[in-house]
Amino acid sequence: MTDLHAVALEALRINGFTPTLDAASRAELAALRPSVDTIGARDLRALLWSSIDNAESKDLDQIEFAEELPDKANRLLVGVADVDVLVTRGSALDQHAMANATSVYTGVDVFPMLPREVSTGLTSLNQGAERVVLVIELVLNADGTLRSHDVYRALATNRAKLAYDSVGAWLEGRGPVPSLVAQTPGLEAQLWLQDRIASQLKAQRQKAGALEFETIEATALVQNGKVQSLAVTRKNRARDLIEDFMIAANVAIAQYLAEQQRSAIRRVVREPKRWSRIVDIAATYGITLPVAPDAKSLSDFLAMRRQADPLRFTDLSLSIVKLLGPGEYVVDKPGPADDQGHFGLAAHDYSHATAPNRRYADLVTQRLVKAAIAKSPAPYTDDELVVIAAHCTERENAANRVERTARKAAAALLLADRIGDVFDAIVTGVNTDGTYVRLLSPPAEGRVMKGEAGMDVGERVRVRLTRTDAARGFIDFEGA
Repeated sequence: MTDLHAVALEALRINGFTPTLDAASRAELAALRPSVDTIGARDLRALLWSSIDNAESKDLDQIEFAEELPDKANRLLVGVADVDVLVTRGSALDQHAMANATSVYTGVDVFPMLPREVSTGLTSLNQGAERVVLVIELVLNADGTLRSHDVYRALATNRAKLAYDSVGAWLEGRGPVPSLVAQTPGLEAQLWLQDRIASQLKAQRQKAGALEFETIEATALVQNGKVQSLAVTRKNRARDLIEDFMIAANVAIAQYLAEQQRSAIRRVVREPKRWSRIVDIAATYGITLPVAPDAKSLSDFLAMRRQADPLRFTDLSLSIVKLLGPGEYVVDKPGPADDQGHFGLAAHDYSHATAPNRRYADLVTQRLVKAAIAKSPAPYTDDELVVIAAHCTERENAANRVERTARKAAAALLLADRIGDVFDAIVTGVNTDGTYVRLLSPPAEGRVMKGEAGMDVGERVRVRLTRTDAARGFIDFEGA
């Protein structure tokens, strides 16, 4: 039986990750103590902060609080863990974090960017723990448009660690009030307010042409060493709520640094390279998109298809996501705005700042923001930021390869006794490396080794399973 943990470790090694600490990092870790650096931090411990994440998540990077103002505007606070206060620039732990640049989530294991003693302990915004946070404050008009924003350090305590599934089911009327919500005075009303604010933020983004997708994530369910199934994680209102808040906070951080005339690392998804294929897919539904890439037209098309055929919308989403291509980190210097924006979010200014326990770009951005707040010199030169941005992009792509290998290894084990079976699938990639498909059920991905001529992204096809190799994460098909 293939050991999925061993497969993940080998994939990490092949892709250049270092999951273990060196001696200097271990010594530094042993000497770490909770931070007492509260100079200039506001005391916001009395607020009803809460977090929503996966039930099993322990590396909590952000907490949220909202309140309605007398004029019916709303104040939204997003508190982000101050990781820099313990993991300082140039330290051994910082160098380890930079080398890997991201946590890697393989489904069977999490390989954290920072050791668990830090990411799930000393800097995690665990329930009941008093922490220093970087607060992004947004004041939003009643329709969700931005009135003002601010960024500052504060002391805060997470009063309730909540989970996506239970909160989402409750918000959607599919489940009861989560017990922790019911037991915490004021939290039920607080979450309904957050839900309303998130809906307003989403509506404003959609009006600007932001793209709303619904893709699925498949995680292996393993029992007694055997893969029983691939569990599918789908979006719900709780996941949407946090996504809407994180996008708003990341945009605000980018704008704040620009206002302070500071260089920053931004996240961009450039105009899609295969827009013509997106146009072709839309045409099969009777919709004509512009010849040149246009986010608003694509957003309207996606919204129409979600309403018309919600069951198959995940397949369409997957096709469009693949054709848009991956994002990358770039450096934004003070001065006139350039034309690089985030195509999918319809946002010119967008940073990654809300997950400093999990992404190195976010930790670097946190240091840039703290320097701006303190009116002190920038901790990085522009040349250093360019190198960091390129490295974070490369490491993120490598992490995606590791995660794909681990998922495919689990799927290969699940499909091992189904050689020769024919499946319905959707084409997810066509490039010089080959043609790739994802089965509709189970949602396993693999390569079409024969009979792939003429296939293109977004097409529904029939494929026959010809080979699985769990140890290498290979699943091979032929056209049927």
